[in-house]
Amino acid sequence: MTAYRKQGNFEKPYTTMNGLAMLVVMIALIAGVIAGLPTLTHTTPFPAIGMFLAIAFIAGGFFKLQPNEAAVLMLFGAYLGTERKPGLRWTWPWNSRARVSVRARNYSVETLKVNDKRGNPVEIGAVVVWRVEDTAQAKFDVEDFEYFVRVQGESALRHVATRYNYDAGDDHESQGEVTLRAGADVVVSSLIEELQARVQLAGVKIEEAKITHLAYAPEIAGAMLRRQQAEAVIAARTKIVTGAVSMVEMAIHGLSEKNLVVLDDERKAAMVSNLMVVLCSERDTQPIVNTGTLYN
Repeated sequence: MTAYRKQGNFEKPYTTMNGLAMLVVMIALIAGVIAGLPTLTHTTPFPAIGMFLAIAFIAGGFFKLQPNEAAVLMLFGAYLGTERKPGLRWTWPWNSRARVSVRARNYSVETLKVNDKRGNPVEIGAVVVWRVEDTAQAKFDVEDFEYFVRVQGESALRHVATRYNYDAGDDHESQGEVTLRAGADVVVSSLIEELQARVQLAGVKIEEAKITHLAYAPEIAGAMLRRQQAEAVIAARTKIVTGAVSMVEMAIHGLSEKNLVVLDDERKAAMVSNLMVVLCSERDTQPIVNTGTLYN
């Protein structure tokens, strides 16, 4: 099977017989017994007894498999192999059979409260898609492979969440780093890799994982919301001021270039001040008509 397994049980194929063919044989034996009943006497019971035993022997070996279902066959506790062919199958009656589903399954990791890389408490949840790849390991190497996947899923999600910050910080070093909120693809890939390493003992393959819930814990959610709002206000103000400076520069340059008015340093300073107030104010400015001069 897969190359990463170095110890434990390994799945191996086991060929069983076609159940339909054995069913035809059993029906023929039953018909033979029914046909021979009128001629049966107390002096010749042995053929009938033999046919009855053969019918009972054949009837004990039937089992059926659905698509994406496997049967683990054992003989007195020893692993014989795994049959994966669907339909009606037949094996020796003394071989015990344990069916294992190899279909894809969903497991939802309930919302966990963990600390991110900075130590901030966050809530995180995920959904994991997995399936049994090696039926022998799933059956014999762990006690309960479904419970094993659940426990390891929670453990892996906790461990992965502690390796990343919830969001990028204000310092220059944190800019561009992978975070839980902005680097979902990288975080999910890390979760799949971590979880696969943990469940390989159970012969399980992780098909997919997705983050379903991510938020700050309630005790710091309000403070973090105010922080994000402050960052948004600062970013907006920065953009407004940058645009206002550019517009003032264009206005002064245009007036000077077309010689519409001669501005000395004091007039330029007053014009810049007025334009900045108009452009950066949160409210509509009220115009004031100056009937004098700047020098009176």
